[in-house]
Amino acid sequence: MILVTGATGTIGSEVVRQLAARGEKVRALTRDPAKAHVPTGVETALGHHADPASVETAMTGVEVAFLVGVFGPDDSAHDRALVEAARAAGVRRIVKLSGIGAGDPAVGPVGTWHVPGEQAVRDSGLEWTILRPSAFASNTLGWAASVRAGSPIPNTSGDGGQGVVDPRDVSEVAAAALLDPGHSGRTYTLTGPEVLSVPAQAAVLAEILGRPVAVRGLSSAEAREYLLGLGFSDTFIDASEISRGFVREGGNEVVTGDVREVLGRPARSYREWAQDHKGAFGEG
Repeated sequence: MILVTGATGTIGSEVVRQLAARGEKVRALTRDPAKAHVPTGVETALGHHADPASVETAMTGVEVAFLVGVFGPDDSAHDRALVEAARAAGVRRIVKLSGIGAGDPAVGPVGTWHVPGEQAVRDSGLEWTILRPSAFASNTLGWAASVRAGSPIPNTSGDGGQGVVDPRDVSEVAAAALLDPGHSGRTYTLTGPEVLSVPAQAAVLAEILGRPVAVRGLSSAEAREYLLGLGFSDTFIDASEISRGFVREGGNEVVTGDVREVLGRPARSYREWAQDHKGAFGEG
Protein backbone atom coordinates (compact mmCIF):
# COMPACT_ATOMS: atom_id res chain seq x y z
CA MET A 1 0.00 0.00 0.00
CA ILE A 2 1.23 3.48 -0.93
CA LEU A 3 -0.05 6.46 1.07
CA VAL A 4 -0.16 9.82 -0.66
CA THR A 5 -0.52 12.83 1.63
CA GLY A 6 -1.59 16.12 0.09
CA ALA A 7 -3.54 13.87 -2.25
CA THR A 8 -5.80 16.56 -3.67
CA GLY A 9 -3.01 19.10 -4.26
CA THR A 10 -1.18 19.98 -7.45
CA ILE A 11 1.44 17.25 -7.08
CA GLY A 12 -0.33 14.72 -4.87
CA SER A 13 -3.39 14.37 -7.08
CA GLU A 14 -1.23 13.58 -10.10
CA VAL A 15 0.90 11.14 -8.08
CA VAL A 16 -2.31 9.32 -7.11
CA ARG A 17 -3.43 9.21 -10.74
CA GLN A 18 -0.10 7.91 -12.01
CA LEU A 19 0.19 5.21 -9.37
CA ALA A 20 -3.39 4.07 -9.91
CA ALA A 21 -2.80 3.89 -13.66
CA ARG A 22 0.06 1.49 -12.95
CA GLY A 23 -2.20 -0.74 -10.90
CA GLU A 24 -0.66 0.12 -7.53
CA LYS A 25 -2.64 -0.02 -4.30
CA VAL A 26 -3.03 3.62 -3.25
CA ARG A 27 -4.52 5.37 -0.23
CA ALA A 28 -5.18 9.11 -0.55
CA LEU A 29 -5.11 11.27 2.57
CA THR A 30 -7.65 14.07 2.27
CA ARG A 31 -9.60 16.42 4.52
CA ASP A 32 -12.85 15.58 2.76
CA PRO A 33 -13.01 12.09 1.22
CA ALA A 34 -16.57 12.72 -0.03
CA LYS A 35 -15.33 15.54 -2.27
CA ALA A 36 -12.06 13.96 -3.33
CA HIS A 37 -11.95 12.99 -7.00
CA VAL A 38 -9.71 9.94 -7.10
CA PRO A 39 -9.40 7.15 -9.66
CA THR A 40 -11.48 4.01 -9.25
CA GLY A 41 -9.86 1.61 -6.81
CA VAL A 42 -8.02 4.27 -4.79
CA GLU A 43 -8.79 4.28 -1.07
CA THR A 44 -9.43 7.58 0.67
CA ALA A 45 -8.53 8.31 4.27
CA LEU A 46 -9.88 11.21 6.29
CA GLY A 47 -7.06 13.30 7.69
CA HIS A 48 -4.65 16.19 7.44
CA HIS A 49 -0.93 16.63 8.03
CA ALA A 50 -1.68 18.85 11.05
CA ASP A 51 -3.76 16.11 12.73
CA PRO A 52 -1.26 13.48 13.95
CA ALA A 53 -3.93 10.98 15.01
CA SER A 54 -5.47 10.95 11.53
CA VAL A 55 -2.07 10.49 9.93
CA GLU A 56 -1.23 7.59 12.24
CA THR A 57 -4.48 5.87 11.30
CA ALA A 58 -3.89 6.45 7.59
CA MET A 59 -0.38 4.95 7.85
CA THR A 60 -1.72 1.57 8.99
CA GLY A 61 -0.56 -1.14 6.60
CA VAL A 62 1.39 1.30 4.45
CA GLU A 63 4.75 0.29 2.99
CA VAL A 64 5.62 3.42 1.00
CA ALA A 65 4.55 7.05 1.62
CA PHE A 66 4.62 10.33 -0.25
CA LEU A 67 4.93 13.13 2.29
CA VAL A 68 3.68 16.67 1.68
CA GLY A 69 3.82 18.55 4.95
CA VAL A 70 4.91 22.17 4.48
CA PHE A 71 2.43 24.77 3.30
CA GLY A 72 3.82 27.72 5.23
CA PRO A 73 6.21 28.88 7.97
CA ASP A 74 4.27 27.19 10.79
CA ASP A 75 4.34 23.64 9.44
CA SER A 76 7.82 22.41 10.42
CA ALA A 77 6.61 20.40 13.42
CA HIS A 78 3.91 18.76 11.31
CA ASP A 79 6.52 17.91 8.68
CA ARG A 80 8.63 16.10 11.25
CA ALA A 81 5.53 14.38 12.65
CA LEU A 82 4.71 12.91 9.24
CA VAL A 83 8.12 11.25 9.15
CA GLU A 84 7.79 9.96 12.70
CA ALA A 85 4.33 8.55 11.97
CA ALA A 86 5.72 6.75 8.93
CA ARG A 87 8.59 5.27 10.92
CA ALA A 88 6.32 4.20 13.77
CA ALA A 89 3.90 2.53 11.36
CA GLY A 90 6.61 0.42 9.78
CA VAL A 91 6.74 2.26 6.46
CA ARG A 92 9.91 1.26 4.64
CA ARG A 93 10.27 3.99 2.01
CA ILE A 94 9.36 7.68 2.05
CA VAL A 95 9.50 10.36 -0.63
CA LYS A 96 9.36 13.92 0.67
CA LEU A 97 8.25 16.89 -1.37
CA SER A 98 10.54 19.77 -0.38
CA GLY A 99 11.42 22.96 -2.23
CA ILE A 100 14.30 24.37 -4.24
CA GLY A 101 16.78 26.29 -2.12
CA ALA A 102 15.94 24.42 1.08
CA GLY A 103 18.65 25.22 3.61
CA ASP A 104 20.25 27.95 1.48
CA PRO A 105 20.76 30.99 3.76
CA ALA A 106 20.56 33.31 0.76
CA VAL A 107 16.91 32.36 0.22
CA GLY A 108 15.93 33.76 3.59
CA PRO A 109 13.16 32.42 5.87
CA VAL A 110 11.45 30.44 3.10
CA GLY A 111 14.62 28.40 2.71
CA THR A 112 14.30 27.17 6.29
CA TRP A 113 10.75 25.83 6.07
CA HIS A 114 11.66 22.40 4.74
CA VAL A 115 14.91 21.93 6.65
CA PRO A 116 13.48 20.19 9.77
CA GLY A 117 11.44 17.81 7.64
CA GLU A 118 14.38 17.03 5.37
CA GLN A 119 16.57 16.32 8.39
CA ALA A 120 13.90 14.08 9.91
CA VAL A 121 13.76 12.15 6.62
CA ARG A 122 17.52 11.66 6.56
CA ASP A 123 17.58 10.62 10.23
CA SER A 124 14.60 8.26 9.94
CA GLY A 125 16.52 5.09 9.15
CA LEU A 126 14.10 4.46 6.27
CA GLU A 127 14.72 4.41 2.54
CA TRP A 128 14.19 8.02 1.46
CA THR A 129 14.20 10.38 -1.48
CA ILE A 130 13.85 14.17 -1.30
CA LEU A 131 12.42 16.21 -4.17
CA ARG A 132 13.21 19.92 -4.44
CA PRO A 133 11.16 21.37 -7.28
CA SER A 134 11.56 24.86 -8.67
CA ALA A 135 8.58 27.17 -9.27
CA PHE A 136 5.63 25.29 -10.77
CA ALA A 137 4.44 26.25 -14.25
CA SER A 138 0.92 25.91 -12.83
CA ASN A 139 1.53 28.89 -10.54
CA THR A 140 0.76 31.03 -13.57
CA LEU A 141 -2.86 29.86 -13.45
CA GLY A 142 -3.14 32.65 -10.88
CA TRP A 143 -2.85 35.02 -13.84
CA ALA A 144 -5.74 33.46 -15.74
CA ALA A 145 -8.45 35.93 -14.72
CA SER A 146 -6.23 38.88 -15.62
CA VAL A 147 -5.26 37.36 -18.96
CA ARG A 148 -8.88 36.60 -19.84
CA ALA A 149 -9.85 40.17 -18.95
CA GLY A 150 -6.97 41.64 -20.93
CA SER A 151 -5.46 43.15 -17.77
CA PRO A 152 -1.72 43.19 -16.98
CA ILE A 153 -0.51 40.25 -14.94
CA PRO A 154 1.17 41.07 -11.59
CA ASN A 155 4.93 40.60 -11.31
CA THR A 156 6.62 40.52 -7.91
CA SER A 157 10.01 39.28 -9.13
CA GLY A 158 11.12 41.80 -11.76
CA ASP A 159 13.36 40.26 -14.39
CA GLY A 160 14.59 37.51 -12.06
CA GLY A 161 14.27 34.06 -13.59
CA GLN A 162 13.53 30.58 -12.28
CA GLY A 163 13.88 27.10 -13.74
CA VAL A 164 10.12 26.77 -14.04
CA VAL A 165 9.08 23.11 -13.85
CA ASP A 166 5.97 21.35 -15.12
CA PRO A 167 4.27 19.82 -12.05
CA ARG A 168 3.51 16.74 -14.11
CA ASP A 169 7.25 16.07 -14.25
CA VAL A 170 7.52 16.47 -10.47
CA SER A 171 4.68 13.98 -9.98
CA GLU A 172 6.22 11.53 -12.42
CA VAL A 173 9.56 11.70 -10.62
CA ALA A 174 7.74 11.20 -7.31
CA ALA A 175 5.99 8.11 -8.63
CA ALA A 176 9.28 6.70 -9.89
CA ALA A 177 10.93 7.26 -6.51
CA LEU A 178 8.01 5.69 -4.67
CA LEU A 179 8.22 2.54 -6.76
CA ASP A 180 11.97 2.14 -7.30
CA PRO A 181 14.36 1.78 -4.33
CA GLY A 182 17.18 2.73 -6.69
CA HIS A 183 16.35 6.38 -5.95
CA SER A 184 16.89 5.98 -2.21
CA GLY A 185 19.34 8.36 -0.59
CA ARG A 186 19.02 10.88 -3.42
CA THR A 187 18.00 14.54 -3.30
CA TYR A 188 16.72 15.67 -6.69
CA THR A 189 16.45 19.34 -7.67
CA LEU A 190 13.70 19.40 -10.28
CA THR A 191 13.59 22.17 -12.86
CA GLY A 192 12.39 22.75 -16.37
CA PRO A 193 14.84 23.00 -19.28
CA GLU A 194 15.30 26.78 -19.15
CA VAL A 195 15.32 29.81 -16.87
CA LEU A 196 12.29 32.04 -17.34
CA SER A 197 11.28 35.38 -15.83
CA VAL A 198 7.67 36.48 -15.43
CA PRO A 199 7.92 38.66 -18.59
CA ALA A 200 9.35 35.69 -20.49
CA GLN A 201 6.48 33.46 -19.38
CA ALA A 202 4.01 36.18 -20.38
CA ALA A 203 5.63 36.29 -23.82
CA VAL A 204 5.16 32.55 -24.22
CA LEU A 205 1.49 32.87 -23.26
CA ALA A 206 1.02 35.76 -25.69
CA GLU A 207 2.44 33.71 -28.55
CA ILE A 208 0.28 30.70 -27.74
CA LEU A 209 -2.90 32.73 -27.23
CA GLY A 210 -2.30 35.00 -30.19
CA ARG A 211 -2.85 38.21 -28.26
CA PRO A 212 -0.79 40.53 -26.05
CA VAL A 213 -0.21 39.59 -22.41
CA ALA A 214 0.96 42.68 -20.54
CA VAL A 215 2.97 42.61 -17.31
CA ARG A 216 2.80 45.09 -14.44
CA GLY A 217 5.63 45.23 -11.92
CA LEU A 218 4.57 45.45 -8.27
CA SER A 219 6.34 47.30 -5.49
CA SER A 220 6.73 45.55 -2.13
CA ALA A 221 3.65 47.34 -0.80
CA GLU A 222 1.62 46.42 -3.87
CA ALA A 223 2.85 42.85 -3.69
CA ARG A 224 1.71 42.61 -0.07
CA GLU A 225 -1.74 43.90 -0.94
CA TYR A 226 -1.96 41.51 -3.86
CA LEU A 227 -0.96 38.46 -1.78
CA LEU A 228 -3.31 39.42 1.04
CA GLY A 229 -6.07 39.53 -1.54
CA LEU A 230 -5.19 35.97 -2.52
CA GLY A 231 -5.62 34.88 1.09
CA PHE A 232 -2.00 34.66 2.22
CA SER A 233 -1.23 35.60 5.82
CA ASP A 234 1.06 38.42 6.95
CA THR A 235 3.43 35.80 8.38
CA PHE A 236 3.69 34.04 5.04
CA ILE A 237 4.19 37.32 3.17
CA ASP A 238 6.88 38.54 5.57
CA ALA A 239 8.76 35.24 5.29
CA SER A 240 8.43 35.24 1.51
CA GLU A 241 9.67 38.78 0.92
CA ILE A 242 13.37 37.92 1.08
CA SER A 243 12.78 34.94 -1.18
CA ARG A 244 11.12 37.17 -3.79
CA GLY A 245 14.10 39.52 -3.56
CA PHE A 246 16.38 36.51 -4.02
CA VAL A 247 14.53 35.64 -7.23
CA ARG A 248 14.54 39.26 -8.43
CA GLU A 249 18.32 39.24 -8.13
CA GLY A 250 18.62 36.06 -10.17
CA GLY A 251 19.39 33.81 -7.21
CA ASN A 252 17.13 31.00 -8.39
CA GLU A 253 18.35 30.85 -11.99
CA VAL A 254 19.01 27.12 -11.72
CA VAL A 255 18.52 24.40 -14.32
CA THR A 256 19.39 20.76 -13.60
CA GLY A 257 19.25 17.49 -15.48
CA ASP A 258 17.59 15.59 -12.63
CA VAL A 259 14.24 15.14 -14.41
CA ARG A 260 16.04 13.61 -17.38
CA GLU A 261 18.15 11.43 -15.06
CA VAL A 262 15.08 9.94 -13.38
CA LEU A 263 12.65 9.79 -16.30
CA GLY A 264 15.03 9.19 -19.19
CA ARG A 265 13.62 12.11 -21.19
CA PRO A 266 13.97 15.89 -21.16
CA ALA A 267 11.95 17.96 -18.74
CA ARG A 268 8.82 19.52 -20.25
CA SER A 269 9.10 23.19 -21.13
CA TYR A 270 6.83 25.98 -19.94
CA ARG A 271 5.66 26.29 -23.52
CA GLU A 272 4.47 22.67 -23.47
CA TRP A 273 2.62 23.23 -20.20
CA ALA A 274 1.02 26.46 -21.45
CA GLN A 275 -0.06 24.85 -24.71
CA ASP A 276 -1.78 22.06 -22.77
CA HIS A 277 -3.52 24.56 -20.43
CA LYS A 278 -4.28 27.45 -22.74
CA GLY A 279 -8.01 26.98 -22.23
CA ALA A 280 -7.67 28.33 -18.70
CA PHE A 281 -6.42 31.61 -20.15
CA GLY A 282 -9.35 32.02 -22.52
CA GLU A 283 -8.23 30.07 -25.56
CA GLY A 284 -9.69 26.62 -26.23
